[in-house]
Amino acid sequence: MIKTKNTISTFGKIWRIALCISVPLGGGLIISMFTRDAMEKFGAFNQPPLAPPAWLFPVAWTILYVLMGVASYLIYMKYRDGKKGEKSLAKTELIIYGLQLVLNFIWTPLFFSAGLCWVAFVVLILMWFAEIVLLMLTFKNPRTAFWCLLPYLIWTTFAAYLNVGIAVLN
Repeated sequence: MIKTKNTISTFGKIWRIALCISVPLGGGLIISMFTRDAMEKFGAFNQPPLAPPAWLFPVAWTILYVLMGVASYLIYMKYRDGKKGEKSLAKTELIIYGLQLVLNFIWTPLFFSAGLCWVAFVVLILMWFAEIVLLMLTFKNPRTAFWCLLPYLIWTTFAAYLNVGIAVLN
């Protein structure tokens, strides 16, 4: 088979998007291995109104991590292919994306394993602000990244409500 530029380009795009998606999914999987009993602990807490069933969390996080990975791919492509000003903005977006992802991975062990609900809430608020900044930066370009990240902000806002509710009720 003769490889053409399009074949190599397509393979490169598939590899890059797979890598971008695997970072949040892989990180989430590693964190879940360290907090295996998290859903049992969640179920044992006194719950605030509107608390979803425990089975919803892994489903929601899988979808959110895939969307986050797609957004990071779009931002990376802007960094790789953009003009000088776009590259600088995309670099900032990637740094903020990385920061909020690290905060995301820190929250679960703080909340579930360490039982530090209020400390976890502070981390969640920092993550929420990083998400707001990232959404503001991606609102115009790449707009698709904005739409991929918006459900994550909505879920994080709901998680903040649950975090505070559980901290107060327990």
